[in-house]
Amino acid sequence: MSMTVADFIVERLYQWGVRRIYGYPGDGINGVFGALAKAEGKIRFIQARHEEMAAFMAAADAKFSGDLGVCIATSGPGAAHLLTGLYDARMDHMPVLAIVGQQARNALGGHYQQEVDLLSMFKDVAGAFVQQASAPSQVRHLVDRSIRTALGDRRVTAIILPNDLQTLPYEEPPREHGTLHSGVGYSRPRVVPYEEDLQRAAEVLNAGKKVAILIGAGALGAAREVTEVADVLGAGVAKALLGKAALPDDLPWVTGSIGLLGTKPSYQMMNECDTLLMIGSGFPYAEFLPKEGQARAVQIDIQADMLGLRYPMEVNLQGDAAETLQALLPLLERKTLRTWRKRIERWTAQWQTTLKRRAMAAASPINPQRVAFELSPRLPDRAVVTSDSGSCANWFARDVKMREDMLCSLSGGLASMGAAVPYAIAAKFAHPDRPVVALVGDGAMQMNNMAELITVAKYWREWQDKRWICAVFNNEDLNQVTWEQRVMEGDPKFSASQDIPSVAYHQFAESIGLKGIYVDREEDVAGAWEQALAADRPVVIEFKTDPDVPPLPPHITLAQAKAFASTLWQGDPNQGGILRHATKQVLGSILPGRGRR
Repeated sequence: MSMTVADFIVERLYQWGVRRIYGYPGDGINGVFGALAKAEGKIRFIQARHEEMAAFMAAADAKFSGDLGVCIATSGPGAAHLLTGLYDARMDHMPVLAIVGQQARNALGGHYQQEVDLLSMFKDVAGAFVQQASAPSQVRHLVDRSIRTALGDRRVTAIILPNDLQTLPYEEPPREHGTLHSGVGYSRPRVVPYEEDLQRAAEVLNAGKKVAILIGAGALGAAREVTEVADVLGAGVAKALLGKAALPDDLPWVTGSIGLLGTKPSYQMMNECDTLLMIGSGFPYAEFLPKEGQARAVQIDIQADMLGLRYPMEVNLQGDAAETLQALLPLLERKTLRTWRKRIERWTAQWQTTLKRRAMAAASPINPQRVAFELSPRLPDRAVVTSDSGSCANWFARDVKMREDMLCSLSGGLASMGAAVPYAIAAKFAHPDRPVVALVGDGAMQMNNMAELITVAKYWREWQDKRWICAVFNNEDLNQVTWEQRVMEGDPKFSASQDIPSVAYHQFAESIGLKGIYVDREEDVAGAWEQALAADRPVVIEFKTDPDVPPLPPHITLAQAKAFASTLWQGDPNQGGILRHATKQVLGSILPGRGRR
């Protein structure tokens, strides 16, 4: 039997090292699915409940495995559904390839069923490389170039395959004018700045007396180098959310997350430093970085278009984080005066006390911060933690402590709802021997994550480590936006947009063969985590949490205080609860022993 175009594509993907494809079938891509079936398991197809979730899975697979993520969908609506997950990959600089079907070539331009201008639709999200195949001999270089571009540029790429082309006999490109003869293979280069640029950076860092370091996802895999540089410079290290797993949180000079979801010591360090070293981070919020002119600054990033973008850097170094720091280290002078480092460590220790007081403050029925706080010491070694966007991301950012050899992530640049469960599923396929925990708000569960529990039910028995836990914060409120309305806009909660129905998430889990746990008492939170981690199958824990516990920022501005006062003056439907819990949380920061039951 001759090889079809689809057969060739599957074989070529295999030659490139692709072993998993996430997606959903449809007649516009049937030829490729037929080829996957004939390939006898060379490439595993993982069936999501929805194409958007498949794209999230591909993005997460790239994050957790370090390899190319691949997703597949049919023409028309199937292709359109991929976009949100692909934008997540694009904004977090993940290499992802989307393979989508299209109507037959002769029908294009004829307003045919499910005919969508996919080239135009994908041009932004997959702008690095998006092409529609038109001839069998063309697909070789389309596959090769799309994958090499995705891996080399850390971008999203896309191939569009008309359905009639997929089943044609494959033809190698002829050796003649107007043809391309591509090949397989890509090796990431060693990217290090020139010596004179490293010397300029060292001069800035050596002159600093109060050095602050900010790391992001680009510092993942550079823990040893960051630690050595921080030690030599006597610096503290704050972490952008995508870099949360880059350094363990038990290091006394690691201040934790930065930004609106960040910690007070990170805020203090940035406000008082005289020198900033930013490594592999695109952290976007200027108000949480040093004031312009306050600090001399050096940035290291593998991508030139991210350099000098967030703060006026004195020295911009394009290079791999670990390699660049290794080259920079011999040029740095060890700071003998450690007063700055000791201040950072003191701030961090005080903050840990504050976090505990806030988490243990009583709420009705459960303080959501306590859910994350009780999880943290119980996380197994090598755990993977995912979080959704929304108020649960606050507790993930501050209260879940990463240890060495743990992984974590969420939708960073896009900050999309609905990513936590597909991320957690992809984590299991990338690392079936690791325990996985997803933290999800009830809004995201109702939007699209409940359906993906069915995907877990379909596949969990093959996972080497069966520990897969989804923790749902059920507060019947789209809580993050509710608090944004109050604190940013000065508006009371708009119940028509913010209230959502209560759903028995734990019972749904049980109905599809998973384990369900319901918790509505604070004294049962720790035990529920222990019970879930000891279960013989995936678990959904439904925590009935209080929507009135405020996700306090590390610093409350005058504008935020005025907006909050305006909210109360106008009258909020939850006014009594938010006043009571705001008082507890603030007092828990400043008075020992206050804010408890």
